[in-house]
Amino acid sequence: MIAMEGIDLHGMGVALITPFKEDESVDYEALIRLVDHLIKSGTDYIVALGTTSESPALSEVEKKEITQIIVKQVNRRIPVVLGVGGNCTRSVISQIENTDFKGVDAVLSVVPYYNKPSQEGIYQHFKAIAKVSPRPVVLYNVPGRTGMNMTAETTLRLAREFNNITAIKEASGNFTQMDDIIKNKPSEFQVISGDDGITFPLIALGAVGVISVIGNAFPKEFSRMVRLALEGDYNSARIIHSRFVELFELLFVDGNPAGVKSMLNMMGFIDNKLRLPLVPTRITTFEKIREVLHKLNIKVQ
Repeated sequence: MIAMEGIDLHGMGVALITPFKEDESVDYEALIRLVDHLIKSGTDYIVALGTTSESPALSEVEKKEITQIIVKQVNRRIPVVLGVGGNCTRSVISQIENTDFKGVDAVLSVVPYYNKPSQEGIYQHFKAIAKVSPRPVVLYNVPGRTGMNMTAETTLRLAREFNNITAIKEASGNFTQMDDIIKNKPSEFQVISGDDGITFPLIALGAVGVISVIGNAFPKEFSRMVRLALEGDYNSARIIHSRFVELFELLFVDGNPAGVKSMLNMMGFIDNKLRLPLVPTRITTFEKIREVLHKLNIKVQ
């Protein structure tokens, strides 16, 4: 067991997008502007190179450059969590051993995908990561993407046996499972919503916040909702939550991060560009999002 100071992940973390120019090169200037905007608007921490960053479509050189720019621009104002995951345990270990973690406060690592390991395989995968990680580890359970659910039993086993496994981003959508983890976890282990739409009710159950997609576009509003819920002001939090229900649905209808990139494009932050195999939202979805933003009195281009 590795002794390691934990990281406080209460509040709203943002799963940061990667802006691209029309030629599909990384728009580092837009990335810098977005990081500053998120911090000034109340974001509690940033998650770099997660799914929302289109990390599978980024080269290793680009990932390194993106990480360095985010760390430099954040400049210790808020924590930075770095996505380091995969479906080959040896490769993930190698990534960790060859990553410069200066300015990085924690590692977010997804349940192995595609090869569908057993619960014992998932446990052994994260055990191996915990043994080598120089930073606290945040588990990421998202069976809709990985094809395999990490059960509450496996999560609790890891949380109890490795005190440098300090949190889980739970995106299973299974409230019974998430409630089981919250009720039976070690006191310092943190459960984080991995789905914007269920963040409000999940905080009521005992989650500490969210790693958000919609927070890219609405950091001020959504972080306020999270804080109000954490403070127990559920009526005020519910009002904000209800304002965004329609956008929650539109965010993912054409895949992530297509929805939130279209919002950021309308708001003048980025070009509406993704890398194949991901493509922008359909015109019909784009216009529906525009209509909702108008109803919310959000200025769009």
